[in-house]
Amino acid sequence: MDVNRKTAYLTLVDVEAKRAYSNLALNHKIALSKPGSPAFVRELVYGVLENKLKLDYYIDSLVKEGIDSLKNPELIILRMGIYQLGYMDSVPEYAAVNESVVLAKKYCKGKAGLVNGVLREYQNRKISLRLPERDVDEVKFLSVKYSYAPWIIELWLKYYNKEFVEALLAAGNERPPLTVRINWLKVVKEDLIRALKERGFKVQNGKICQNAINVKGSGLLDSDLYEMGLFTPQDESSMLVAEKLNPKHGDIVMDVCAAPGGKTTAIAERMNNTGKIIASDIYRRKLDQVDKEAKRLGITNIETRSWDATRVDSNMVQKADKVLVDVPCSGLGVVRRKPEIKYKEYTDELQLLPKKQLAILSASSSYVKPGGTLVYSTCTINPEENERVVSEFLKKNRRFQKVERTLLLPNVNGTDGFFICIMKREDVLEEVEKG
Repeated sequence: MDVNRKTAYLTLVDVEAKRAYSNLALNHKIALSKPGSPAFVRELVYGVLENKLKLDYYIDSLVKEGIDSLKNPELIILRMGIYQLGYMDSVPEYAAVNESVVLAKKYCKGKAGLVNGVLREYQNRKISLRLPERDVDEVKFLSVKYSYAPWIIELWLKYYNKEFVEALLAAGNERPPLTVRINWLKVVKEDLIRALKERGFKVQNGKICQNAINVKGSGLLDSDLYEMGLFTPQDESSMLVAEKLNPKHGDIVMDVCAAPGGKTTAIAERMNNTGKIIASDIYRRKLDQVDKEAKRLGITNIETRSWDATRVDSNMVQKADKVLVDVPCSGLGVVRRKPEIKYKEYTDELQLLPKKQLAILSASSSYVKPGGTLVYSTCTINPEENERVVSEFLKKNRRFQKVERTLLLPNVNGTDGFFICIMKREDVLEEVEKG
């Protein structure tokens, strides 16, 4: 059995059955199975995930009893096989079919004949297979073509025109570059670029942030440079949050939803390891990752603590110069990195997110000193979680004024989708009630 395809299959099973994030599941399975071509595994996994609804649409037309008659193991193998046949020119057709049959014999006994028959049928009919009629149902056409849950397309069509939405959908399916943030505490940009090039990596400057570089090459996170803490993988949109927060040396900063710590450590680097950052999260186990990253990067000014961000800590009221509120969100801005987000169902939990986000923002605003800065950010491009939450907050909190609002979009900026709003608290000291 081909270990590359086996690794891809097991990763996709984890994503489907265990709701694992694709990037974490993929890294785990590659480390465990040690496939000969990790690049092939990544291409196959992300290709299947990015095109899942389109692949399922084709499978439904090729299976006599329809796609609902299939169980997860054979469905995943069929998706993998059709993706190889239709999208991976480097894979011989016989290899795509034969290796899919081998997987079926191992993981869905009795279904090898079905898998073989469906893939042969796809080979015969793939030129004639068509997408849904656009004129009949615009949402269904876009949903199948770009593989997004229909509710996401309906949401974006409320705020943008059809041409913009289609460009946004297409950009969400593009593979993002590997961008890293330079650790200014340990290295200057020119020295890191030179060291990366000496190790065979290709390097380009970022487009938005001065401390961002894009790196091409395999094994970057296994390199000695990473172990030495000279950089951190992070999209420029996320780096921009720390830049907009603009922390100063000696500041007291609160990061109220800190895990896994990318923005927290970026803030610490900008503060040159001075002052104090209180990084909180409701789950202690997630904060262990923040501590681990801080140690790798040589950062000592971060204090982690477990705290429910919807509650006000009376001991910290009006104590912070800067407060970052990077709330839990629908994640619709980061589908390039986590394509499984495209298939989220619109649940009560998603519907209630803005209410929770507003509660976190309102509680966290209590920590801002007079004259201090409050930053609200999300990795979504859903206006109901962004502009509307900020608007509701400002209506009820007249002491804060909006200074700047930034919305980054994959099809416009070439980054993940991100929302950042900077607010200032009026420079008037208030009497603090003792709780």
